[in-house]
Amino acid sequence: MLTDIQIAQACEKEKINKIAAKLDIGEEYLELYGNYKAKIDLKLMKDLKDKKDGKLILVTAITPTPAGEGKTTTTVGLADGLRKIGKKSVVALREPSLGPVFGIKGGAAGGGYAQVVPMEDINLHFTGDFHAIGAANNLLAAMLDNHIQQGNALNIDPRRITWRRAVDMNDRQLRNIIDGLGNRTDGTPRQDGFDITVASEVMAVLCLSSDINDLKERLSKIVVGYTYDNEPVTAGQLKAQGAMAALLKDALKPNLVQTLEGTPAFIHGGPFANIAHGCNSVTATRMALKLGDYTVTEAGFGADLGAEKFLDIKCRMAGLKPDAVVIVATVRALKHHGGVAKEELNNENLEALQKGLPNLLQHVENITKVFKLPCVVAINRFPTDSEAELKLIEDRCRELGVNVALSEVWAKGGEGGVKLAEEVVRLCDQPNDFEFAYDLSLSIKEKLNAIATRIYHANGVDLVGDAPKQLKQLEKLGYGSLPICMAKTQYSFSDNQKKLGAPRDFKVTVRNLKVSAGAGFIVALTGEIMTMPGLPKVPAAENIDVDENGVITGLF
Repeated sequence: MLTDIQIAQACEKEKINKIAAKLDIGEEYLELYGNYKAKIDLKLMKDLKDKKDGKLILVTAITPTPAGEGKTTTTVGLADGLRKIGKKSVVALREPSLGPVFGIKGGAAGGGYAQVVPMEDINLHFTGDFHAIGAANNLLAAMLDNHIQQGNALNIDPRRITWRRAVDMNDRQLRNIIDGLGNRTDGTPRQDGFDITVASEVMAVLCLSSDINDLKERLSKIVVGYTYDNEPVTAGQLKAQGAMAALLKDALKPNLVQTLEGTPAFIHGGPFANIAHGCNSVTATRMALKLGDYTVTEAGFGADLGAEKFLDIKCRMAGLKPDAVVIVATVRALKHHGGVAKEELNNENLEALQKGLPNLLQHVENITKVFKLPCVVAINRFPTDSEAELKLIEDRCRELGVNVALSEVWAKGGEGGVKLAEEVVRLCDQPNDFEFAYDLSLSIKEKLNAIATRIYHANGVDLVGDAPKQLKQLEKLGYGSLPICMAKTQYSFSDNQKKLGAPRDFKVTVRNLKVSAGAGFIVALTGEIMTMPGLPKVPAAENIDVDENGVITGLF
């Protein structure tokens, strides 16, 4: 059996100008990065401003498990499937983070015969967006510490600096550091640390910015710390936004690549879905909607995190309205939610499947009843799935008025996504009454409760530790009307990753509240969320190599 990278390397790719031509993108808008990658000039959006948008399809998933769900694979395969039935489709995805490629996760460009290519480039340096984001992040950190060193005119309390440095690599050694050591001219010693680049607020800012002016405005609002008088200090006060935007001017432009079957694909931006909003950029999504009749995009982790933030944050800020939602599930993952150990997941077990199904059904109900959007469940089929197991899922979903479509895109590419594509097209023609999960006019506490009760089905939230004091301060500072970005484990509806399925009778404990003023949301931390991953005992990096011809092996 061929590996993902072997399949990708065997693909006969089309030159990127031919891919652009499928979307009627003129060569004057293309900025080529070799033969198979290009950035698209944002001037194209101005020239297309009067063109009607196509249909927007969101792909999300059940709560993640070690068994895997295949959300990106399904997203790519659905876009290819839409092309198979004669639709002008585009896919819009997040960029993979460099660090996890060398850790446990490996690549993030789809799998099997539903991938985006060039797979190696996408998973590694790509067009340099993440490097630019890291540089902008660290420029702000350097200017902040330099301001303190040069007299501290803003009266910044070094013990209350919230801005951390960033690097796009899994490196636990950098989570907590002491910097500024040495001579008097070497800086002011203080405790500091690094986040992985995708966890930087600069990443979230870039992904939510509509143009260069919006980018500068958002960058200027980033809060980097507090004064001795407890007042927030912003990047704008440090006069950093112009230089940061200069570093990001090319990173703001969407990247165009292709699927294995030549479907155009925008891959741009990639904020964490548990501490940020977990979606590709607004510019890429808007551009795809102008250029294609059907845009297929995805949101990170399960629907309780990625989809909720896509809908309540990204759609609200960008004025987007989805036409249909796909929820990806596997029989194996649902059996895991029903209590089956990973090594036993290949065996038919209707009882465990029955126990795990409430997880899927709760995600379905959230999409159809809270957000009021048309929905289809895509079962990412494995050879070990029995007909009885598949029928059980289909029967239970139909009870909620939702269809189920088998997705076989991993093995068959677009052909394996035709049935799903046909159902999605049908759903896109249905009327929908899209609503947000909460209104921005609610208080911070009310918005927290709305997400906890309506999406997680909790009994509410408990604010502990510094959270009550932080809530009062945020409202006093004028941030109370911002949307909420819940930072919690991706492995459960609750804030306890061991509670699988669809738990009940629990409360969500909010331990910290902090503002991402540039991105435009309040982050509610429910526990220890890892912003700088480490490498495992046997990193994937040990198996990655490159030969004398530049051919990379070991990516998966």
